[in-house]
Amino acid sequence: MRDLVLSRGLINGEWVEAKDGKQVDVTNPANGDVITSVPDMGKEEAETAVLAAHDAFQDWRKTTAKYRAGLLKKWFDLMVENADALAKLLTTEQGKPYKEAYGEVMYGASFLEWFAEEAKRVYGDVIPSANPSTRYVTIKQPVGVVTAITPWNFPVAMITRKVGPALAAGCTVVVKPGEDTPLCALAMAKLAEQAGIPKGVINVVTTSRPAEIGDVLCRHPLVRKVSFTGSTPVGKLILRQAADTVKKVSLELGGNAPFIVFEDADIEKAVQGAVISKYRNAGQTCVCTNRLYIHDAVYDQFVERYTQVVKELAIGDGLVEGNEIGPLINQKAVDKVDSLVAKALEQGANKTLGGNVSEVGDQFYQPTILTDITEEMEIAHQELFGPVSTLFRFTDEDDVIRRANDTPFGLAAYFYTESHSRVWRVSEALEYGIVGINEGIISTEVAPFGGVKESGCGREGSKYGIDDYLEIKYLCHGV
Repeated sequence: MRDLVLSRGLINGEWVEAKDGKQVDVTNPANGDVITSVPDMGKEEAETAVLAAHDAFQDWRKTTAKYRAGLLKKWFDLMVENADALAKLLTTEQGKPYKEAYGEVMYGASFLEWFAEEAKRVYGDVIPSANPSTRYVTIKQPVGVVTAITPWNFPVAMITRKVGPALAAGCTVVVKPGEDTPLCALAMAKLAEQAGIPKGVINVVTTSRPAEIGDVLCRHPLVRKVSFTGSTPVGKLILRQAADTVKKVSLELGGNAPFIVFEDADIEKAVQGAVISKYRNAGQTCVCTNRLYIHDAVYDQFVERYTQVVKELAIGDGLVEGNEIGPLINQKAVDKVDSLVAKALEQGANKTLGGNVSEVGDQFYQPTILTDITEEMEIAHQELFGPVSTLFRFTDEDDVIRRANDTPFGLAAYFYTESHSRVWRVSEALEYGIVGINEGIISTEVAPFGGVKESGCGREGSKYGIDDYLEIKYLCHGV
């Protein structure tokens, strides 16, 4: 792992410090130990990175799709070869259990493989002419310099999901990783360098001042596309910043995912699906189950079995084999979760399990189950980002759909039923970009990922994921 622990940013093929020499510590959330320090870059470095990406774009855009695909495939191979080291690094700086971290590395690598293949399938069209003296053709070309602003909760996959299609399309990239988790981004950039990706095509700027760097990356006139994964308030700010130069923008923002268990559901499957959806990454995912709506006829049965399973989840350092719940990313995250739980209990929720900071450590929160939640409680309208389940009762299908949709967010939703007619009816009625049907894990490189309403715009992964990195050019040819 040590070979992939890097302490400098990457700009124009050079591993550099901040211009003013400032650094920021990267700590292990499980124990507070400093792993290393990285450059605390600012506006000047961000502008330099954009210029480097723009210069590199002039040659990179002219390369063949087959050439770009070959380099992406080499990068994929290196990620797989170094999967163990990357997973240990991921766990060390982010906290999720090693098994989950390894899964994320392989999931992240899959985007490089997928878009290496998609690079060769960026087709244009010949359009039937309306005039015998003209011919109409469309071609697709790379949009230009892309900035990828990524979060801390999936520090590998959120980068490859953006950089993979950008490079496949012929774009160059400036990556601003999450402030808490820059090391995975640097490690992957090192592997990209080893794969032969030319200097300036990928640049990585690290910082403790995201607003300062973000302002450059979202406003600079040479940047033509911004891809951001993070909170809805920041996404709205980015959209405003990008508007002055009319950039393409892809946003994958917050969620408030409902998980509906109908009276005819397979309860054991529903329990297992809810546990993996809710407690993966200690509840710190944008598609995490946030509100569990359980039909009154099976509510008690579900709660009993769900509590049994959640109670068995092992909490602790993710590098220790067998642990399933790691730490929250920082103290601010712990305080938020603890405050929401305390407020819910004040407002009448019942605590079935957990509800406190764990004795394992200050940044570990107990797997928690709160029952008899109502929409009047503050916790019902917040993205929890912690290992806390909130359970609601319902009796009517139309009513639960209305309640599930009663949120400004629309990223992911889940429901369990054995009725085929209900599958189509509910799937079409839920106002979400992703719907899991009798399934708690929905992410894959081959399917589109993204939300509606205030959960964002654009799609990542799948054949659709390369579209936002391309411009369609119409050629009208007189003959």
